[in-house]
Amino acid sequence: MTSSNDPKPVVYIVDDDHSVRAALQDLFASVTLDAMAFSSIREFLEHPRTAGPACLVLDVRMPAQSGMDFYLQMDSLGLRMPVIFITGHGDIAMGVRAIKDGAVDFLTKPFRDHDLLDAVHTAIARDQQRLHQEEILSELQRRWESLNTGERDVLRLVVRGLLNKQIAAELSVKEITVKVRRARVMQKMRAASFADLVRMADQLELGAETRRNS
Repeated sequence: MTSSNDPKPVVYIVDDDHSVRAALQDLFASVTLDAMAFSSIREFLEHPRTAGPACLVLDVRMPAQSGMDFYLQMDSLGLRMPVIFITGHGDIAMGVRAIKDGAVDFLTKPFRDHDLLDAVHTAIARDQQRLHQEEILSELQRRWESLNTGERDVLRLVVRGLLNKQIAAELSVKEITVKVRRARVMQKMRAASFADLVRMADQLELGAETRRNS
């Protein structure tokens, strides 16, 4: 769900063909989508990007660096926005590879405006979901960091399904101490139930960590 205070989505276009860039900017403007166009990957990387949802319409074949090679580098550069490939020289194998690697779509020129707009709306929705999940994880991380060492130990053992008595034996503390720490964990993590706490731990990958150590 978005509100009027949320940043507007931005469509970034990288294509070395000026006429393509101009046509795509006109297309996105016609449906009130903000778009920014760049003639090269280097130009795109040098330009500051907004913090809100976005997607990248990326030409496959460009003089300095291919869009496909850049796509494979994006994660290491901290760029996680969805990508839609466009190309005048693509083939089915290339398209299949791009989709398997996570691209939203692979469109060969000339493509229908409707197909590109559908892909862009899908990509922006995917990026909004990603940003939402990152916000949730960031909040859970803040709650986890508010726990002291003893409370974190109790949380790890609670999500393994141990009873208070077993946790007390595991940590060499009294059972009442475990109860107090467990109550604080529930309060600080803002967990409404045990199931809620387990889901939070899974999201923080504590569940995986404790299962590996069990």
